[in-house]
Amino acid sequence: MNGMTSVPAPTKAAKPSGPGRSGDTRQRIVDAVLRIIGEDGVAALTNRRIAKEAGVSLGSVTYHFATQHELLREALLHFVSVETRRFTELADQCHGEGIELEGAARTVAQVAGGTAFDARHIAPFELYVQAGRDERLRAAAAECFAAYDRLAERILTGLGVRDAERMASTAVALVFGQQLRRLATGSPAEELVDALLMLTRGSRPAEQNV
Repeated sequence: MNGMTSVPAPTKAAKPSGPGRSGDTRQRIVDAVLRIIGEDGVAALTNRRIAKEAGVSLGSVTYHFATQHELLREALLHFVSVETRRFTELADQCHGEGIELEGAARTVAQVAGGTAFDARHIAPFELYVQAGRDERLRAAAAECFAAYDRLAERILTGLGVRDAERMASTAVALVFGQQLRRLATGSPAEELVDALLMLTRGSRPAEQNV
């Protein structure tokens, strides 16, 4: 829920060969782009650095991606596809009534990606800010937020929260804000779970909080 988010771990494979080489090379370039964005931001992206990070030739970068916009869009879409699949699995686990607050807290912690911020956790923030500057990236960003909302709605419904569908986006926004605060200030990860559970308790019938 990017804050609840983490970029998938980089692919570390041997240099590809054979029929799948083109696809493997393209994926290695995308992985390199995500690592660079997480470490130094979008402004650090150059074809030369991408090629070095990916372990491919400079010509391979320009062959697969003619513009930086194509690189960013592909990186964001790859991130979205992995996150959507992961969140769908988590939402399925939360399906139905009766999920406990403790279980919800564990799920939130899992989505948040642990306690440490590294390049994999920082890159999504950079990608979403870039989507704010480039409307061509916004559809992919919206797809990922929709996945966060679905997971939040599933959890909130299981917790007996009233108007879970309407509350979902608020819960997602809260988690993103807390994660951004963690990134900027180094505040402890526990504050994220505490804030979400406070929101949840305030939205449930009083008898369910006893």
